[in-house]
Amino acid sequence: MENITRRTLIKNTSLLFLAGLIDPFASFSVTLKSAKTILLVSGWQDVNIGDIAHTPGLLNVFETFMPDAKIILWKRSKGEEVGKLLKKYFPKVEIIYGNVDKEKNVDNPEIMEALKQADVMVHGSGPLLVAADNLAFWMKNTDKPFGVFGTTLQSPNEYHQSILKEASFIYTRETLSIEHLERVGIAGSHIQFAPDATFFMDIRNDEKGDQFLKEAGLEDRKFICVIPRLRFTPYHEFNPNKNGWSDTKIKEVETVNAAKKEEDHAKLREAMIAYVKETGNKVLVCPEMTYQVDIMDELLINPLPEEIKPFVIKRGYWFPDEAASVYRKALAVLSFECHSPIIAAVNETPFFYLRQPEDTIKGHMYYDLGFNDWIFEIEQTEGSQITEALREIWTNFTAAQQYLKIGMDQVSDIYKQRVESVRALI
Repeated sequence: MENITRRTLIKNTSLLFLAGLIDPFASFSVTLKSAKTILLVSGWQDVNIGDIAHTPGLLNVFETFMPDAKIILWKRSKGEEVGKLLKKYFPKVEIIYGNVDKEKNVDNPEIMEALKQADVMVHGSGPLLVAADNLAFWMKNTDKPFGVFGTTLQSPNEYHQSILKEASFIYTRETLSIEHLERVGIAGSHIQFAPDATFFMDIRNDEKGDQFLKEAGLEDRKFICVIPRLRFTPYHEFNPNKNGWSDTKIKEVETVNAAKKEEDHAKLREAMIAYVKETGNKVLVCPEMTYQVDIMDELLINPLPEEIKPFVIKRGYWFPDEAASVYRKALAVLSFECHSPIIAAVNETPFFYLRQPEDTIKGHMYYDLGFNDWIFEIEQTEGSQITEALREIWTNFTAAQQYLKIGMDQVSDIYKQRVESVRALI
C-alpha cells in the first residue's frame, strides 16, 4: 500500500505541473541544482533502421533538454554493431544488457545497480509496451517514478494496463493512443502526445553516405528514394522459432502479403516512372528492414519498363546514420515504411508516407503534426495522386521545404515540454 500511495503522490505532482499549477523552477529548485540519472529502456531490434533510430533520437532529446542528466541505456537488443554505433555518437551514455524472468528478477547485477542510481525509468519509443517486464521489474523493486515516452499504446492488454495505471507520465506517439487508453479507463493530463523519438535523431555518417552517392552517381536533390513493404512484416522468416507464430498465423500473413503486394507497389512504380521520364533523374530503391532487400527486384525494379531500369539503383541494408546522410541529399523519400519518412524529415527532405492499413495506428502521428498532404492511405490512393504530389515537389522544392518546416517546428517544443515534466518529477 505504501508504494501505491507514493506512486499516486508522484503522479499527482506531475498532473499539477502539467496543469501549470506549480512552478518546476521554484518547487524543485533543489532538484535542478544536482544531476539526475535516467534509466532508459529501448533498442528493440536491429533488423529495422526505425527500431534502431528510436534510441539515438530519445538520447538526443534528453541530452538536449536535460543536459545535466546521466543516462543509463538498458538496451534490449544485443547486437554488437548497433551497440558500437550508439557508443560512437553517445560516448557518455552507459549501456547495459540483461533479461527479466517470470518473477521479474534480472540476470545482470548491473541492472540492480542502475536501479539504485536512477531517479526515473523511461520506456522509449516503440510499437507497444515492449518493455513491460522491464517496467514491472522497476515497480517491484522501487517506488521511484517511471513513464513512457513516444510509444503506441493501441488496445493495451490487461497486463500492460496494470503497468500503465501506475505510470507517472505516458507520452504516446500519436493521439489515437490516448483514445485507446481512455477506453480502458486510463486518463489524465499526465497522458500527452510526444511523437516518435526518431523525429529527433541527429546522427549522420556523411563520409559513408557521400561515398555511396558518389559511387552510385547520385547528385544532390536529383534522385528520390523509395522503400517497399509487405502488408505484414514476415517475422517468421527471420526470427527464431518462426516468431512464435502458429501455422494458421503464418498462412494468414503470407496470403494477405501475396494478395496486396503488386497492387500496392504498382502505385509507387507509377510515380517512379513519371519521375525518371520527366526529369531524367535517378531512383534509389532502399530498405528500412533487412527482408526488404529481397523484395526490391520483384516489386519495384523488375516490372519497370526497360528504358527506366538504367536509372534505378539498388541499395543493401544499412544503419540509420548512413540512411540519414543519403536521405539528406535526396529530392524526396517515398516509403511504405513509417520511419524512413521521419529520418528524411529530420534532415530537411520532403517525404511521402504510403500507409497500409495493417501498419497499426502509429502513422497517425503524421496527421497529428499536420503532414496530411504527404500521407497516402494506400487503399484510397491511385498512383496518379502520388505522381502529381511528387511532381509538385520537383517543380517547387522551396514550397515543399517550407511545408516540411511548419510541421517540424512543433517537434522540438513538444519534446522540451515533455522533458521538463519528467524533470519536475525527479
